[in-house]
Order: sequence, then C-alpha cells, then structure tokens
Amino acid sequence: MQIPNFPECHHPLLKSLHHYSDQELLTLFQRHPDAGQYFTAIFCRYSPIVYTLIRHSARSPVQADYLFAITWRHIYHELGGLDLHQSSAAGSEVMNLQSWIINITAVCINRADLPPVESIHYSLQAAPPPLWCYIERSLDQLPPVQRLMVLMAQTFHWSETRISAYLQAEGEMISPAEVKQQLQAGYQQLEANLPEDIRAIYLEGQNRSLIGAEPVPSES
Repeated sequence: MQIPNFPECHHPLLKSLHHYSDQELLTLFQRHPDAGQYFTAIFCRYSPIVYTLIRHSARSPVQADYLFAITWRHIYHELGGLDLHQSSAAGSEVMNLQSWIINITAVCINRADLPPVESIHYSLQAAPPPLWCYIERSLDQLPPVQRLMVLMAQTFHWSETRISAYLQAEGEMISPAEVKQQLQAGYQQLEANLPEDIRAIYLEGQNRSLIGAEPVPSES
C-alpha cells in the first residue's frame, strides 16, 4: 500500500512548526481560528496513520480517499472543542492527540456508508483535506444562491445555461450571462475568504486553482 504524498508538508511555513508538540499545535489551532497552518501541521503529522487505517478498510482507492477526506473533515470540526485533559479524565486511559485521532478514525470507519465509486466526485490530489476543509468554510460565507451556483458548476459540472434553467424553475430569474458573472465573482470571493496562510501553502507558486478542484464530496 502506498501512502499519498502531500507536498504541502514540506512548505517552509509548516516546517517551522515541526518543533511544536501536539498539545501546542492544538492550542494554537483553537486560539487562532482564522489561521489554517496549525490544522494543516496536525494533518501532516498524522495523515500517514489515518490513511493506513482507512486504506485497510476501504474496498477501493477512490473510496479510501473519500473516507480519508470525510474523516479529516470530522477531525477538523471536533478539534475546536477538544480538551484532551477532560477526555483523559472521562476515560480509563491517558488520552493524547494521537490516540484521539486514531479513535475518531475508527469511529468514521465503522460508521461509513461509502457510496459507489462512480458517484464520488472528490479528488485527493486536487483538494487535499486541509484545503478542502477551508474551502468548505469559505463556501459557507458566500450568499446562498451564489454558493449553490458554485456547487453546481464545480461538483456537478453544470453549464451556465443549465444552472440558469434550474434557478429559474425555482423562482430565481437569472440569465446564463448573469450566472457566469456570479460564478466569476464567487470564485474570487471563495479564494479571498480562505485564510492567508492556506492561500500561501496551497495556491501561491503552485499550479492549482480553486476552479475545477471539485472540493465537495458527493454527499455534501
């Protein structure tokens, strides 16, 4: 089994965090919610363990990548309120970040209801889990109709004409030309909403664009 390579783990910004302990990274993540580097550093530290556990339980590499992304999305949302000292007090053994992540991974594996390969629209190479988590957060900041247009265009590859027809059927009188304008504005705002360090790690100096990244798995 080959564990995916994540070039971002060698970014100078993340390499400068190597000396921090797990608890320090967790504290920094919780204290600085508008910074993405601390979660990405935790991801880089523990992605090999998480992927190894998941790959052994998934039937195909595509499903493994999908479950890997879903698991890290769950970890991202849970980390904000995680108190390892409280978790240790509630259990019979000392809880550290590594054991907590392994436990969360096991829960996600056991609860996973994986869709067929052909219905999965997620690409691990196009949108690594940290980037995807922050893209999802950025999407939530867009106006609802604009967010819907971006999802239709990126996840389902709908044309401006088809998006316009769908919205008009829902009572939104928007022409294909207006859809195109809204999509361009949405992509610009989507990138602007990302934390500055996430843009530096994933977008600057790399041949990656948010357009075409297909950041949202099929269940979203």
